[in-house]
Amino acid sequence: MADAVVVGSGPNGLAAAIALAKAGRGVSLLEGQETVGGGCRSAALTLPGFVHDTCSTVHALALASPFLSRLPLAEHGFEAVHPEAPLAHPLDDGTAVMLERSVDRTASGLGPDADAYRRLMGPLVDDAEALFTDVLAPLRPPRHPLLLSRFGLSAVRSAAGLGRARFEGERARALLAGCAAHSMLSLRAPVSAAFGLVLALSAHAVGWPVARGGSQRLAEALAAHLRSLGGTVETARVVESLDELGSQAPVLLDVTPRQLLALAGDRLPDRYRRALARFRYGPGVFKLDWALDGPIPWTAPDAPRAGTVHLGGTLGEIVAGEQAVSDGAHPERPFVLLVQPTLFDGTRAPEGKHTAWAYCHVPNGSSRDMTAAIEAQVERFAPGFRDLIAGRSALDSAEMERRNPNYVGGDINGGLQSLSQLFTRPVARPVPYSTPLRGVYLCSSSTPPGGGVHGMSGYWAARAALRRSYSRSP
Repeated sequence: MADAVVVGSGPNGLAAAIALAKAGRGVSLLEGQETVGGGCRSAALTLPGFVHDTCSTVHALALASPFLSRLPLAEHGFEAVHPEAPLAHPLDDGTAVMLERSVDRTASGLGPDADAYRRLMGPLVDDAEALFTDVLAPLRPPRHPLLLSRFGLSAVRSAAGLGRARFEGERARALLAGCAAHSMLSLRAPVSAAFGLVLALSAHAVGWPVARGGSQRLAEALAAHLRSLGGTVETARVVESLDELGSQAPVLLDVTPRQLLALAGDRLPDRYRRALARFRYGPGVFKLDWALDGPIPWTAPDAPRAGTVHLGGTLGEIVAGEQAVSDGAHPERPFVLLVQPTLFDGTRAPEGKHTAWAYCHVPNGSSRDMTAAIEAQVERFAPGFRDLIAGRSALDSAEMERRNPNYVGGDINGGLQSLSQLFTRPVARPVPYSTPLRGVYLCSSSTPPGGGVHGMSGYWAARAALRRSYSRSP
């Protein structure tokens, strides 16, 4: 018998298992699919020889994570490859707003908003490590209250409101809007600005790297580190009920509320079951992967320097597109997040060939084919792109969920990241990782701090389990 069982091997499940093992506990990790990784998997989705990531490719928060960043993952095969610039945001005038590693270099491309950008981001970047410690944590007394207050004054605002209040020109406003759109919220919603600030902060502080060889390498490195600590990993082990796991060892579940309801059944109290049933999932995604005969022919000369490209034009256009999704509609010109990893990692495609992927947000559970709309946005800023497509994979929200049951309705964030759910997910409790069932904990993106490959939800869940089940924390 293991001292603890972790069900699900996404980054949070792996982080939880590692935290338990580092505390001296024998850990058994169970994964229903053939490979570990959750959203950190790679697969041959298009043509032979092309490696595609099934969801996450850019791992900024893994390097910013107070837990993952301190693990010896390089010893287990993980190599972070940094593009020259984290992000390009092309505009219709043929230029691109560039988010550089340097705050000053980024500011120099923002025209009249150079000083405003320095004032907004400079102090946050100076204390980035301390700020990540507070931001990537559950609701608790902050370790750095003055720093968090400075961040919070801007973070609680809507991205649209903050962009228009702090910046005069469209370049800086578009940059903020694109980063904030990762929240999958309406950019008129409170706290949507927080996501834009955190992503820009991570670009300056740690960069936006990709894993050489594919995101699967990050998951495999985490699993290898777990094994080196004495933990075991069993794949192709589907768990359909908590009854299968016995009742002695603590159980940590890398699942969303919907799966918890199915696993626990009538064992959960009625009040808690009803609260889980009210949990709100966010918009879904429609994802395209391409095998390309050459690099994307961006009109903006600087765009090939970036690993990530935001396609959506001005703040106004991005706000309108994301609002349409929040209202249950499909925008004609969606905001598109695109990654071009083979410009910096040649191991992912045959020589002279390239891969890229992109997704747009859609209403939760949407089955609409957004291929034409996404490719039109790429063609808008890179004429001739379609002529390079040698192979294509399209995954709608239903297919995303089929491949990963935690992506309910295509929601890759584990639930709506709104102000009302951000710190109380999935249910308002003093310890959000605990459940009413003794020894059963949640360690997924449906708990604070939410979505992203940072492992902190798993780390905090492991701390809760050690404190409550063993009276000891790592």
